[in-house]
Amino acid sequence: MKVILLKDIQKIGQKDQIKDVSDGYARNFLIPEGLAKPATESALKQLEIQKAIAAKEAEEELKQAEETVGTLDGQEVEIAAKTDDSGKLYGAITPAKIAKKLKDLGFVVKKEQIKLEEKAIKEAGEHEITVEMDHGLEAKIKLVVLEEKKEEEAEI
Repeated sequence: MKVILLKDIQKIGQKDQIKDVSDGYARNFLIPEGLAKPATESALKQLEIQKAIAAKEAEEELKQAEETVGTLDGQEVEIAAKTDDSGKLYGAITPAKIAKKLKDLGFVVKKEQIKLEEKAIKEAGEHEITVEMDHGLEAKIKLVVLEEKKEEEAEI
């Protein structure tokens, strides 16, 4: 019996594949468990339509990611942070803070997409950061961590 798999099934196949399995296995296990449905003519047409829609969405997503990478690549982002006398930050600059700053600048970036050499930036200065987007695209930005003026210095 030919069936369309609704989920990935180990040793049988991936979701949306058409597989030929024994009648008993299909009727007694795959179909009742919601893992497959019979490969009827209408189901096959519906599967083709779903694949076409998914391909179009993936193409749009790729185009949008390329656009974002094009505008993000080479950007210089400044973040002010309090430091001690030696230039060490009191609080670290984490990927979450960088993602929030990029969001404020109009870029949609998740904190998981920001790759730092270490867990967080702990010193003022310039830092090269890689932003990994979907579809294997990358953008490099320059993060400038500025020393925030202390209140005593600001009043003078």
